[in-house]
Amino acid sequence: MDCHGGISQSSPNREYEGLNGPVFLHGDLDLLIIEAKSLPNLDLSSETIRKCITMGNMCHPPFIKGLKTHSGKDKMITSDPYVSVCIAGATIAQTRVIANCENPLWDEQFIVPVAHPAQKLEFLVKDNDILGAELIGVVEIPVQKIIAGNTVNDWFPIIGQYGNCLKPYPELHISVQYRQIGVNRSESISSGDGKALGVPKTYFPLRKGGSVTLYQDAHLPDGMLPEITLEGGKVFQHNKCWEDICHAILEAHHLIYIIGWSVYHPVRLVREATKPLPSGGELSLGELLKYKSQEGLRVVMLIWDDRTSHDKFLLKTDGVMQTHDEETKKFFKHSTVHCVLSPRYASNKLSIFKQQVVGTLFTHHQKCVLVDSLGSGNNRKITAFIGGLDLCDGRYDTPEHRLFRDLDTVFHNDFHNPTFQLHSNSCAPRQPWHDLHCKIEGPAAYDILTNFEQRWRKAKKWRDFRLKKVTNWHDDALLRLDRISWIVKPSPSSNGDKSVHVTDENDPESWNVQIFRSIDSGSVKGFPKDVDKAKAQNLFCGKNLKVDQSIHTAYVRAIRSAEHFVYIENQYFLGSSYHWPSYKNNADPEDIIVYL
Repeated sequence: MDCHGGISQSSPNREYEGLNGPVFLHGDLDLLIIEAKSLPNLDLSSETIRKCITMGNMCHPPFIKGLKTHSGKDKMITSDPYVSVCIAGATIAQTRVIANCENPLWDEQFIVPVAHPAQKLEFLVKDNDILGAELIGVVEIPVQKIIAGNTVNDWFPIIGQYGNCLKPYPELHISVQYRQIGVNRSESISSGDGKALGVPKTYFPLRKGGSVTLYQDAHLPDGMLPEITLEGGKVFQHNKCWEDICHAILEAHHLIYIIGWSVYHPVRLVREATKPLPSGGELSLGELLKYKSQEGLRVVMLIWDDRTSHDKFLLKTDGVMQTHDEETKKFFKHSTVHCVLSPRYASNKLSIFKQQVVGTLFTHHQKCVLVDSLGSGNNRKITAFIGGLDLCDGRYDTPEHRLFRDLDTVFHNDFHNPTFQLHSNSCAPRQPWHDLHCKIEGPAAYDILTNFEQRWRKAKKWRDFRLKKVTNWHDDALLRLDRISWIVKPSPSSNGDKSVHVTDENDPESWNVQIFRSIDSGSVKGFPKDVDKAKAQNLFCGKNLKVDQSIHTAYVRAIRSAEHFVYIENQYFLGSSYHWPSYKNNADPEDIIVYL
């Protein structure tokens, strides 16, 4: 079909389809979505119909009030285009939305890891709308045109979803290059000179001069696990997670910041002590935090708000996930502890439907405790505990995983087994809980602090907006560390990290630490709105969101760098493979399959 007066629509888009079946792509796609021209106006008809309905017989072409053209007239409403890139049914990239533009200039580059059998790349040009996106048309690039690694850079006609011609003959300017994964997989983990290890192009860079303490389960009695011999004849020291957290809270002088999927105030952190506890160590978590707050510390808690849980007037429900969020909030209500429940708010830039999906089905799943601790000399430093353990019921356990013993002592009032609906813990069995955690000291701990501050300020903004306490918008419960001279903090200079190093880089015990996360601009405050600035911070820009997807980046890089084995331990490594029809945007499982 010839839609452009001599330019065949089937030639660039469909001539290779189905020749030899799918071609397996394993590597990176370098995509540059430059611009489009002559896009049809999909907003014209829908806006006119809406005005006819709402204004009776006042049917006239819609214009944007206050937005003028060069002639001084109101500018007509037109499409709000963006481009989604799909391969084998998975969306792998999206441009930003450009409002009211029929000739949009995006000039956005994406380097996307792929492990997909596919016949074509699809560039879906869509019109954004508050109720959802409407497809304008499609550009299809056969995989055979890029498999050799050559760059395809050209204007392509945009075809209707049924293969029909569109008017006024829109086109899309794109550049595509496929780079097959390197033969030597270890090249993926180095940044060129072999010395600067880490995952590049992430929000938080690799930090040197750190210290990491590893934990298995919430508690580990002495002598329970066999000794592990390290290089040089040293023996690995097994550590005690909740006991260390309790001591860190007790020894804090200025701040205690906590993030949790669930935090339950009656939980006792230390139940089988292996060293003397300072005063207050015998208290429950909630009483301990009140105790420290009364000493003058800034205690701030950010807990996921399960929308299915309620504790208002006559409506009281535990919630589907039974996180005790309402109980914990009520416990701290009239105290000096700042406890805020943070729902998973979606960005208001998303469609109404997607906002409801995100807010109802998704959670905040970070678990973190930040405290100030003793540094060098008389200084204080930031120490962070992160990992898989929430400070709530059902999490205290040891590698022994007792099911029937000590239910009326160690596990008293801490029975958790959603499979058996029992009214007491005397009947057993108790559900065991295995998880990993770590303590991070040094420069990377301040990256974790940055994450907390970004999330707190976003949650506080939503909370103030909901309560209409406009006067509180500038009231920040967080400490200004730059005003506390004895708490060390990174310098803005290029070598600023060294001021917060806790080990010498040449020390065999020194750790290089890099923080990864999965979070978007709907959950943090501080991501740039400008696309170029966001990309300079290695954020993924998709439609109306800025996303830190460094966890996914790190997974793919680590898997691709493996030469002998891949071991992954994760509570929720379900995969979400693009071979599953329910969710197709994760390349990790297929990368593993390729290597296996």
